[in-house]
Amino acid sequence: MSTASSLKIYFRLLGHVRPYLGLFFISIAGFIVFASGQPMLAGVLKYFVDGLTDPDKAILHGLNLMHAVPLMIVGIALWQGIGSYFGNYFLSRVSFGLVHDLRLALFNKLLLLPNTWFDKHNSGHLIARITYDVTMVTGAVTDAIKVVIREGLTVIFLFGYLLWMNWKLTLVMVVILPFIGLLVSKTSRKFRKQARKIRTSMGDVTHITSETIHGYQVVRGFGGEQYESARFLQASKDNTKKHLNMTKTVETYTPLLQLIIHAAMACVLFLVLWMRGDSTAGELVAYITAAGLLPKPIRQLSGTNATIQKGVAGAESIFGQLDEPPERDTGTIEREQVEGRIAVRDLVFRYSGHEQKVLDGLSFEIEPGQMVALVGRSGSGKTTLASLIPRFYTHEQGKILIDDIDITDYTLRNLRSHIALVSQQVTLFNGTVAENIAYGELASASREEIERVAEAANAREFIDKLPQGFDTLIGENGATLSGGQRQRLAIARALLKNAPILILDEATSSLDSESERHIQNALEHATCGRTTLVIAHRLSTIERADLILVMNRGRIIERGSHTELLAMNGHYAKLHAMQFGDGKPEEER
Repeated sequence: MSTASSLKIYFRLLGHVRPYLGLFFISIAGFIVFASGQPMLAGVLKYFVDGLTDPDKAILHGLNLMHAVPLMIVGIALWQGIGSYFGNYFLSRVSFGLVHDLRLALFNKLLLLPNTWFDKHNSGHLIARITYDVTMVTGAVTDAIKVVIREGLTVIFLFGYLLWMNWKLTLVMVVILPFIGLLVSKTSRKFRKQARKIRTSMGDVTHITSETIHGYQVVRGFGGEQYESARFLQASKDNTKKHLNMTKTVETYTPLLQLIIHAAMACVLFLVLWMRGDSTAGELVAYITAAGLLPKPIRQLSGTNATIQKGVAGAESIFGQLDEPPERDTGTIEREQVEGRIAVRDLVFRYSGHEQKVLDGLSFEIEPGQMVALVGRSGSGKTTLASLIPRFYTHEQGKILIDDIDITDYTLRNLRSHIALVSQQVTLFNGTVAENIAYGELASASREEIERVAEAANAREFIDKLPQGFDTLIGENGATLSGGQRQRLAIARALLKNAPILILDEATSSLDSESERHIQNALEHATCGRTTLVIAHRLSTIERADLILVMNRGRIIERGSHTELLAMNGHYAKLHAMQFGDGKPEEER
């Protein structure tokens, strides 16, 4: 990244401070007060030393040297303390407000990004962006700006004081500025490069941790502890190495800068003694003191370079996500209710970056209230089709119509309000049973409605046995429930939505035979009057379907009712015989 683009990112980051400008200016005023106290200390020393040599000149507003100096020192300390408080406190309010805004913007952006974007990014790096990257930005905004303003103003005040005291000597110090600028420029590029590597390695650490936490049962069940430990060890070692490389650069750069500054200081001291002229002892002490106070703020200013570059690397990642185009929604039609007629015509789809077509010229129709089932081998495109109807992905050719209107003409929110989806991979949240059934826009549902759909989904019998019933916390993704229980809660959620179109993607696959029978009865009521698309592993689930579509490699190779397909003695009949003949069901998704 060039210096220009780095500055552009940093100024864009500072642009987010706009809502907090009032607080920002208060903090700057505080730092001005603090910084102005530094040359005051040099002035007190001048007064003190000159007062020792000539006590008559040391009378200040009726106070002699012994009383005036302690009062001035305490006054300066109080002055700087007030400035430091206002500067630090109000800048912290600005920075934490900024971090909150960025974190919120990142999270809200996640809710708008298309499925294809999530397919390309792992969850660990996304979490690291909201946590670690934002923390790096905090450093760039809080610590760096605080040091830049406070120490920068200190340098300006001290430098101004030195110019006022002896401008010829002070100009000698200006000679070192080009060397400092060259050193800062050279190391900035290195800092940015190392900061990007640190960010990537931190994402790897988070990703491995997230995978292991979510898949801990598989890890333990298949003896993957050593493998995961080795993976995490390597990622952590890599992260540590990147941090140490950054530290090595900082610790090489800072002493080198310090050497340049102190060499200039040595020249200044030599020239002070050589060109002292008729300066008083107090003036010399004050000048040397003020010059001696310069290296510390300059050193701290130089140290902020690494912090700022880390922040720029984090901001680059954050703005990269914020600049991603949201899920495409060109629809303008919003209908309060639809009948549920679905028509699929010459549908073609392939995943981004893949040559092979997942769906190839698919065509069929579902009348309102009909149940249509999709069966077929793994990879035949059944679940992909279920994802295209609510527009989680966008097809490249062909049409999907609902009530004779292309789904791309509906607004996304309106389209999805007409569809209830129950998938094999149930997603539950760390809340109560009732909160998981009445999720999102369903949150206003009454307890009676929640209990009714739970009864219909055959979930009431296990919910009543829970410690607090519907108010029981179920843990992350329903960790305290069985697979069948989680599935029944998902079905209850879909029933509560009461949408005219119902998509069941392996909705009964996690249920035992007894639960499945109850669910079948519940689904008979649930599908009544609704257009239902069923993707089923168990063929018994779809025997009563009005139409069964048998898919293979993205095409429909057979269609008809259960009885008609058996009579054809084709692909469906073989699948049926395999399931109900020797009891070895075939993988179908």
